[in-house]
Amino acid sequence: MTGAVGRVLVAEVARLRERRPGSPPSVLDVGGGSGAWAVPLARLGCAVTVVDSSPNALAALQRRARESGVHDLVTPVQGDVDALAEVAPPDAADLVLGHGLVEVVDDPDRAVAALRAAAAPGAAVSVLVAGRHAAVLSRTLAGRLAEARALLTDPDGRFGPDDALRRRLDAATLTALLEDCGLRLEVLQGDGVLDGWVPGAVRDGGPSAARAVAELEELAAPVAALREVAARLHALARRPATG
Repeated sequence: MTGAVGRVLVAEVARLRERRPGSPPSVLDVGGGSGAWAVPLARLGCAVTVVDSSPNALAALQRRARESGVHDLVTPVQGDVDALAEVAPPDAADLVLGHGLVEVVDDPDRAVAALRAAAAPGAAVSVLVAGRHAAVLSRTLAGRLAEARALLTDPDGRFGPDDALRRRLDAATLTALLEDCGLRLEVLQGDGVLDGWVPGAVRDGGPSAARAVAELEELAAPVAALREVAARLHALARRPATG
């Protein structure tokens, strides 16, 4: 796995394997769809359960896992975060993912609480959400000033009733959401901090240009001022070992 999020997840998996060698880390990917994160984690030797409400997405997940040779390590389960305890045992997963989840659920506090409850004591919860300020900037640069204003002032970071997302978050809101649910924040970074702003002519400059963009993105991801304009915000938070 590559990118800022991938590096953090790879490091967490390495930590789990070092702590318990010979036993595949158990990962719960809630809303994991067709396996964009589940299959790479399975390639790292994790046993991954993907909970998703879409049977079509789960079918695509199974095809993807078979094609990657990790079918035995990936378990698809139809369900959603609102009834997560019915399909995933509590206090069990070594790593819980909620990527692209918080911005679409009815109740983000309840969703994060469900992720925490599914994590084993001491386990990590990885949350990836749409960033508010990147959306403001992109609408401004496109001349869609009314939408930019709405995104900036709306409590949920929405541009109007036609917005497909229920909310977008900034760093402070994401931090509060996780900490209020009893998680201890360890990593807060941007994903897609600068690469989305790189001109197309530069992107088309071949492998050396791609490497330069990737290196710049890696440097920018943890910078507090820059992560606020990231397309997505990524947090890795840990459930306390007790409680």
